[in-house]
Amino acid sequence: MNPEFNRVVIVGVGLIGGSLGMALCRRGLAREVVGTGSEPENLRLALELGAIHRFTVSTAGAVAGADLVIIATPVSATIPVLLELLPHLSGGAVVTDVGSTKGEVVREAERAVRPGISFVGGHPMSGSEKTGVRGADPYLFENAFYIITPTPQTPPGALESVRKLAAGVGARVLEMNPEAHDLAVSAVSHLPHLTAAALVNTAARAPGSEDALPLAAGGFRDTTRIASGSPSMWRDIFISNRKQVLKMLQCFKEELALFEDMLLAGDGKAIQARLEYARQVRSGIPAKTRGYLPALHELVLTVPDRPGAINGFTRHLLEAGINISDIEILRVREGEGGTIRVGLATEEEQEEAVQVLREHGYTVYKR
Repeated sequence: MNPEFNRVVIVGVGLIGGSLGMALCRRGLAREVVGTGSEPENLRLALELGAIHRFTVSTAGAVAGADLVIIATPVSATIPVLLELLPHLSGGAVVTDVGSTKGEVVREAERAVRPGISFVGGHPMSGSEKTGVRGADPYLFENAFYIITPTPQTPPGALESVRKLAAGVGARVLEMNPEAHDLAVSAVSHLPHLTAAALVNTAARAPGSEDALPLAAGGFRDTTRIASGSPSMWRDIFISNRKQVLKMLQCFKEELALFEDMLLAGDGKAIQARLEYARQVRSGIPAKTRGYLPALHELVLTVPDRPGAINGFTRHLLEAGINISDIEILRVREGEGGTIRVGLATEEEQEEAVQVLREHGYTVYKR
């Protein structure tokens, strides 16, 4: 198979940049993957880990002759890096980024690029608790959503190049305009991080917190896990997308006000109705991914409570050539087993999976 790209340059070989590099190298998507950045030791490590073919600390030297440049830096550095490398880009080069806010970045980038150079915003919606290139994973983008944000000014060829990048690393490619992207991620990513941080801060300064925090168990830790993210990175994200985050924050404050009013009134019936509504919406998220997320075809099965149970049914599906797009443990009953939801990409895979699993004795039904 001929590589899709001749030379790909990654500016900032950290978790995301390194994972993209590993996927590009292992899948043979580029003849050459070059890493560049300000820290030689990090670039040497990226080379050792197989994230790049070679490196240079000279951005100008790296991007000369490149057909695709990926800016994998924090959001606040995207435009400064773009302005630095623009004079050294060859005609026809395509530049993309991986930041989680798009509107401001895309507007500034399109104003900055000269004729013959294209910028296409990109956002791979995947991550890890690990950081840096040591945490890089060539399979990080498998079945993850990779949002591309073209505008009316985006050349079709440039858009196709970024689509090939995203699809080539195993992601599910979606296209949205930059403003729609920012509004969507403010609701499902940025606001949750802000509220997780606020919840931790509230618990820390609440009366009796010295007794309460040691009692924090799985529920509290799960709800607030994302508050452990990089403060500097999230600072940049909030500032860059502040207009949309403020919109979502206002909606959230209105929802909190509803609960406050119901509590003041002692209206248990209204509280239960609001909680039931939330439960229904939450339960429907994996299946009813309307709008910018395509739907999955789901099934639910029960598995016994024994070692290797999950590996057993996934192996049967793998042997049948069926790829699992999403998986979630719904409930576990000690000594009896558990219920698992499996998401598949097509209705045909769903039908085949049901047949395969029933043949192996599983209780399974379509959702």
